[in-house]
Formats: sequence, structure tokens, C-alpha cells
Amino acid sequence: MTPTHFTRFAAIDWSGAKGARHPGIALALCETGTAAPTLVSPPRGIWSRADILHWLRDQADTPLLVGFDFSFAPPYVMRGAYLPGEDTPTTARAFWAYVDAHAPDADLGAASFLEARRGTHFYLGARDGTKADFLHFRRCEAHHNAAGFGKPSTVYDAIGAAQVAKASFAGMRLLHHLGTDVPIWPFDPAPTAGACVVEIYTTIAARAAGVRKGLSKLRDPAALDVALGVLGSAPHLPLPRYTDHATDAILTAAWLRANRARPEFWHPPALTAQIARTEGWTFGIS
Repeated sequence: MTPTHFTRFAAIDWSGAKGARHPGIALALCETGTAAPTLVSPPRGIWSRADILHWLRDQADTPLLVGFDFSFAPPYVMRGAYLPGEDTPTTARAFWAYVDAHAPDADLGAASFLEARRGTHFYLGARDGTKADFLHFRRCEAHHNAAGFGKPSTVYDAIGAAQVAKASFAGMRLLHHLGTDVPIWPFDPAPTAGACVVEIYTTIAARAAGVRKGLSKLRDPAALDVALGVLGSAPHLPLPRYTDHATDAILTAAWLRANRARPEFWHPPALTAQIARTEGWTFGIS
């Protein structure tokens, strides 16, 4: 079924950086209507990943749809394992627990998990071998690429500005600690009440808002307001500083509000039961 109860919408620009406070995390929130999303102030000046976890738990009983911009699981279907050759679980929730048990990093970080497996599963630089050998993708990423939406990222590539590996594995630790407090789609069915967590890809929101390819990052107020207007949102309140993290979160929260009830986003034809329990799916890829 397609949920219809959501009246609040949040997008979280995530970070897998080492340490306990992360300027790269931004949380934007809006409600039904046309008012632009606003940034939620961190409780201690700069967000930690644990602060985001606590905030999300506090929202569990509210009609909130919240999107995180990291991959909720590694590829599984095409290779039959998350980390071939390593004795890992066969479902996403069990794998999140596995990552958490093998990553002692501060603030739900996971850099050590990747570093311990560099060259075998993760590419962190030229000495690890040929980068192409590490480029394995989930079914939703392959589907997205086949539809002509651009080159996908892989959680096994942990080098460069566009890499999503560190953020994704840190995110898997957060999802493990969130447990069943909030449904996580599509690993859990979409709820009929309360909050729900989905995976998002901020570039999808940017394209839907008319931001052309190659200019996905908005760094000035006028460009942000134009994009918000395409999504049916009023202009935003001025920000003290315009960063990619802040504008991505604001624009994507507005996109979630505009697209929360589209059946094809909740029921993509290519999403099978096996994919749903092992790899998940990005909300907005149909």
C-alpha cells in the first residue's frame, strides 16, 4: 500500500567522517503546505551521528517521512554475498549488526571496518589494485543507470569526493541502533501511522527541481529559491552560510513532501522481496 498519513518531511545530509562532531551533517524539516524547509539546529552546535539517532527516536510516533542520503546496504543479489569470502549474514538487518560489531569507531563511525578490508573488498587507493574490480552495484543502482540517470556510486569505492562508502557503513550502524523503533523501508513495510525512514539520493531531487546535470549543488539563495519553486515551495529563510549540505537537505525535504504519495516510488516494479530484505531501494527510483 501507499502511505498517505505523512504530514512532516525531513532530509538528512549524512557524513561518514571520523570523529564525534560532523559539519557535513545537515537536517532540514518541513510540514504539509508550501513553507520552505528549515534547518534543525543541532543540540550542541554541530551534529553528531548519535544526536541524529536520538532525534529520530524522538520522532517515532509522529507522521514523519525522513530520508537519509546513504546506501542502506551493499550489493548482494548479483554476487550472492555482501563481502564474498567473508562469513557475513544474508539479510540487511543482520549485516547492520555485523558492521556494528566489527566497527569500534567513535560516534557510529565505520572507517576502521573499511580500512581492515581494503584491497579485498574496498578500494581506498592505487595500491589496492584496479579500481574497476571493486565496482559492484545493487539492483536499484543498475536500474537507475539503465534508465539513463547517470553513473551510480558503489559502497566498495572509498576514495574521492564522490565516494559514499564511509557514510553508508556509518549509516548502517545507525540503522542497527535504530532497530525497530522506526520502520525502515523497504526492509519493513511502509507504515500506516508514525514515522518512516527511506534512502534518498539528493541528485534525484535536484534533477526534479530543474537543476541541470553537472550543477547539482546549489550554493546561493537565488538558485535555491528557483529550485524550491519548481517543487511547489515558497522561498527559504536566509541561511547564515550556504553549504552543499544545507541546501541539499532543504531541497530534498521539499522534494519528499512533493512526492511522498507517488505509488510508483513505494512500489517500483523491479523491487522484489529478495532485494527488499537484502539490498533495499532508493526512494524515487521507479
